[in-house]
Amino acid sequence: MKGRARGLALATLLLAAAFASACASLPRPHWPELGGDEGPGEPVRPAAPPEYDYLVGRQLELDGQVDQALAAYERAIAKDPGSPLLARTTAELLARNGRIDEAVPYAERARSLDPDDVDLRLFLGTLYRIRKDTAAAERTLRSEDGKPIDPDAALLLYGLYYDAGRLDEALRTAQWMVRADPTNLRSHFALARVHEKREQPQQAERALRSALRLHPGNLAVYAALARGRRERGDRAGEVQIYREVLRAHPHHHATLVALSDAQIDLGRNDEARRTLEEVERRHPEDVRSVLRLGYLDLEQKRYDDAEARFQRILARNPEQAEVHYFLGTVRREAGDLAGAIESFERVPPDHERYGDARLQLAGIHERRRDYPAALREAEAVQTRSPSRQLDLYVATLRAKSGDFEGAKQFLEGLLAAAPEDEEILYNLGVLHGDAGRQDEALGYMQQVLARNPQHPGALNYVGYTWAERGHQLDEAEHMIRRALAARPDDGYIMDSLGWVHYMRARALLRANRNAAGRAELEKAIQTLERAAVLTNGDPVISEHLGDAYRLRSDRKRALRHYEEAVKLDPRPNEQPQLHEKLERLRQELGAR
Repeated sequence: MKGRARGLALATLLLAAAFASACASLPRPHWPELGGDEGPGEPVRPAAPPEYDYLVGRQLELDGQVDQALAAYERAIAKDPGSPLLARTTAELLARNGRIDEAVPYAERARSLDPDDVDLRLFLGTLYRIRKDTAAAERTLRSEDGKPIDPDAALLLYGLYYDAGRLDEALRTAQWMVRADPTNLRSHFALARVHEKREQPQQAERALRSALRLHPGNLAVYAALARGRRERGDRAGEVQIYREVLRAHPHHHATLVALSDAQIDLGRNDEARRTLEEVERRHPEDVRSVLRLGYLDLEQKRYDDAEARFQRILARNPEQAEVHYFLGTVRREAGDLAGAIESFERVPPDHERYGDARLQLAGIHERRRDYPAALREAEAVQTRSPSRQLDLYVATLRAKSGDFEGAKQFLEGLLAAAPEDEEILYNLGVLHGDAGRQDEALGYMQQVLARNPQHPGALNYVGYTWAERGHQLDEAEHMIRRALAARPDDGYIMDSLGWVHYMRARALLRANRNAAGRAELEKAIQTLERAAVLTNGDPVISEHLGDAYRLRSDRKRALRHYEEAVKLDPRPNEQPQLHEKLERLRQELGAR
């Protein structure tokens, strides 16, 4: 085959294509089995020309018999060692099967036989890039004057330099690509990418803007511009890019969705709502965006709007389990617990939201104080997807169901298996506290703090308990402030701090230290109002605010907060006197 390699390559490729096509429709011939080193059934004909072994190798390759195909190609090479086609074909088969180190010598042999074949050099350069052999890749992909042999070779070299962190060389290569092939987007993308890596955002944007001038309105370029701004934390700049895209491509679906995401992250919920409403009008099949719109409704307490939106989706497709789940969430927040149960029950066991839906049902039953039903739901989820958090929740529900000893033994069993787990100790403390066994609860919390002095839950628990008793208020405040340092936006810890101020104010006023007492009371009210905002409404915090306003002799505001506490489904074990306070204040004000 030497001396006629190119002619044979074309003829053989055409013959191979015809052979492969024919083999798809004709039965396989019976190949004679010969002795020697060949595997059983291999078609070996020593006197046959190399073309025959090549075609046999192609068929074996199509049949997935890699080693037999390689043996056939080796026989062909032995018969015609001067054929670059045979060497390259062998290299490609080895490379496709991940045998890169074995492929390289064959590819090098093919290149030595046909040094002017650019495609062959690119293939060999690719193998060197996979091996991260930069020096060999450079020898293969550069011409004698040191320049890449073509833009494809430059792209391979660029990738090697970029991955190796050789950014100056990557930059020079990308710049060469832009000069050599200015209309090709990949050249501009490569240049932008290396500028981004070098933390040169303005240069990166200039490179992409140059690409945009050559390809006006190109969505891939716009996407790169937006991604660059997002990765730099410039979400407002990202929004500007999306606005620019929409001027070129009005109502473009993916851009509208990305715009809404950025607007939500920026807290521009009204703008996000308008964007998502456009998605809903023009792309009603996009359930995800409609769900996001419904969630905006939920956050803004527009429960009727959210329900109507989800119901419209379900009217078109009543089996949308995801929508049933979110509809249940809306109904739960709106106080429609029966409707929420109906929606959560529609989430089937094979859906990814099933466990969440059953836990939502457990929470609703717990809210209704049907603790056995809540326990059944939680235990069902625990069986499917066990976790420590579920274990702790199940223990809580066992205690609320009346099985305090069972819950205690369950947690003690968990602690025996994981004696260093401070969260189990913490939950044992909460369990005893809920059972009215405060001294034992404080003992567990002190054990938690002995292991982790900064545990925010234990710090808050001890601080609030001391405040409730009116004892050690200074130390209680110190502990609660340490908890707040770890969780500055925790409304319940904020409530504890407000309650310390309230208890201190009450003591000062009773001691006729009125100025100091009033100052402390204002701190209490401000802190409790902040806690109410952070928790989005809680019956205990509302009662605390009522107590604080009543201490300030602002009985109308106190009444409003007591009434609010009652509407928020109070917790009897924590608020045993709430209704009595409300009725007494109503009588004082002559209200009904």
